[in-house]
Amino acid sequence: MNDSRISGQVRIVGAGLLGASIGLALRSKGVDTIVHDASPGALSLAIDYGAGRAAAAGDAPGLIVVAVPPDQTATVVAQELGSFPDALVTDVASVKGLPLAELRAADADISRYVGSHPLAGRERGGAISARADLFVGRPWVIATGNGESTRSVGVIEDLVLDLDAIPVLMTAEEHDRSVALVSHVPQVIATILAKQLSAGSERALSLTGQGLRDTTRIAASDPQLWIQILAANSPTVVDILRSFRDDLDRFISTLDQPAAQGARRAIAEMLAAGNDGVARLPGKHGQDRRFSRLVVMVDDTPGELARLLAEIGDAGINLEDLRLEHSPGTLVGLAEISVLPEVEAALVSELESRGWRIAEAWK
Repeated sequence: MNDSRISGQVRIVGAGLLGASIGLALRSKGVDTIVHDASPGALSLAIDYGAGRAAAAGDAPGLIVVAVPPDQTATVVAQELGSFPDALVTDVASVKGLPLAELRAADADISRYVGSHPLAGRERGGAISARADLFVGRPWVIATGNGESTRSVGVIEDLVLDLDAIPVLMTAEEHDRSVALVSHVPQVIATILAKQLSAGSERALSLTGQGLRDTTRIAASDPQLWIQILAANSPTVVDILRSFRDDLDRFISTLDQPAAQGARRAIAEMLAAGNDGVARLPGKHGQDRRFSRLVVMVDDTPGELARLLAEIGDAGINLEDLRLEHSPGTLVGLAEISVLPEVEAALVSELESRGWRIAEAWK
């Protein structure tokens, strides 16, 4: 049974994490999904995982999704436009300006092309890591402003909604500036920070807390992919990195003489500016509101975390977010729970009455 907004066949070119995840999601809705990859091994694996079927003679897809590395995107999009003259083609590359410019230079029929980009992924790639729910609740940019028809944009919106993602309309230029700020530069900064750990002693690294894990998590991403992404969006990334370098230089010069007049104030102002930046990040469901957070100590034994969550539910309190931390060498985990500020006191009282130990509570 087909309960998709998309009608007809969908062809996915590229059987990696994104392509296979799109295939899994569409097939779960009954869409006739064709998957293709230049690598026979990658194609066979994606088909085995259920991401789609192999191409067959007579296929006539109405929509083609190109999910190949950024340096191949424009070439493959042009090939698909030529091979299927009645199809609308989109891509999921993380940079939008460069493929569009290359397609124009190649005189491709961009009237049937609408670039897009899902802001979703995992540290591990390939069809083996694909998930049908990879895009749920995630923004998915649709690049507009290139003369595309309203109908074409509507088809891509239908695809995005079928995958339970959130469509966001932007020009290619606005998209590339935006992802440089929220994705590409953070990748560079996390990588440089993680690089410093190579020189750390085992004793030093044994002191690692959740803050370091949070700020270096994305440094585990695929270097080959990020070489292409950063090269394709380098002018915008460089602009932001120069601003970052200026801020870092100010921090260094201030900390170099921490006893100088005004130094502590300057440090406080820079730290406060960081607080302001964090406060601008959207919260749950994109809401611009802050939550109170409790840190509850949880014994590292089977069933304890489940009991905590069940007792929060029994108290009639909605859990807004949850993060876990395990300190090395201890038998206690720390569950950081986010709730609405107005229910914080009631939750603390309820949990303490049930024997839970509250390590911290803050807004």
